[in-house]
Amino acid sequence: MAPMGIRLSPLGMAVFCLLGLGVLYHLYSGFLAGRFAFFMLSEPAAGGPETPHGSAPGGAVDLRELLAVSVLAAVRGGEEVKRVREGNVLNAKAKGKTREGAEEQLTTGDLLSNRRMFYLLKGAFPAVQINSEERVDTADQETVSWDRSIPEDIKQKIQPQEVPAESVTVWIDPLDATQEYTEDLRQYVTTMVCVAVNGKPVIGVIHKPFSSYTAWAMVDGGSNVKARSSYNEKTPRIIVSRSHAGKVEQVARQTFGNKTVIIPAGGAGYKVLALLDVPEKNQEEADVYIHVTYIKKWDICAGNAVLRALGGHMTTLSGEEISYTGSDGNEGGLIASINMNHKALIEKLPDLEKTSHK
Repeated sequence: MAPMGIRLSPLGMAVFCLLGLGVLYHLYSGFLAGRFAFFMLSEPAAGGPETPHGSAPGGAVDLRELLAVSVLAAVRGGEEVKRVREGNVLNAKAKGKTREGAEEQLTTGDLLSNRRMFYLLKGAFPAVQINSEERVDTADQETVSWDRSIPEDIKQKIQPQEVPAESVTVWIDPLDATQEYTEDLRQYVTTMVCVAVNGKPVIGVIHKPFSSYTAWAMVDGGSNVKARSSYNEKTPRIIVSRSHAGKVEQVARQTFGNKTVIIPAGGAGYKVLALLDVPEKNQEEADVYIHVTYIKKWDICAGNAVLRALGGHMTTLSGEEISYTGSDGNEGGLIASINMNHKALIEKLPDLEKTSHK
């Protein structure tokens, strides 16, 4: 007897296939979901450790963001400077001597401001080289985060601009005019940040901790400060370091006349602000800033950037541009001006260039 044939209806075949698909789904859905989750977790999250804050793909940094965090760093450092001074816990000590033989002072304000400024900038831009006046102690590392917010005045005036991270050098001065700081001459004290691209200063921030005034500027970008409207080129008011007033006065008056005014002052940041239109009652006004000896680049880079952004000049006494790469010192002294014939000023003061090497 022949075996009976088994016949399945089309409906039965459809049910059988659906049951098979259901079994396969349950077997593999968990596996596929796990693989998808692993893939997603393996990809770096936006702003995560593989994509540092302030860095764009390809190792670029946005100068607008760098300006914003530089302003914040100067202000945060200034808070430490002010707190230490008002608490009278300076713990001042000599850290060495200048080339002229004067003692260089180091205070708690210098160190705490430096720590706050350095780690804020380093945390935001880990790929960027940062040069600071004070030594950074890695054992005393501090986590200082930046929320990546950009102040409205910077947003309105500055457009995003990316440059390669390797082309950027940041110079920070956590406390300019330390000697005056120890003498409680607060008006001279500033905290400063400068950004140089390929050695040229392009961003400058000068903050006065005891009045909360901050000047910032970006070359080919914008600024929150401007030059004064009038200058005296024939008998200029010349601002100089307190210790250099005697060196400059004789040469300057022989050159410009006995009516030339010499203004002794502390701090390179303060002296640059003297050339600008600054709404500060304790800020003196000058037409020219002259320094006749060796000076460190973190002292002058921020001021150089601000002046460049406003159409001014800061050069060595012989008229050479100052590069903010390589060594941390500038050998040729400096002369700074704005809205004046800078070349003519240099030609009028030839003897000062020789003085700078003494």
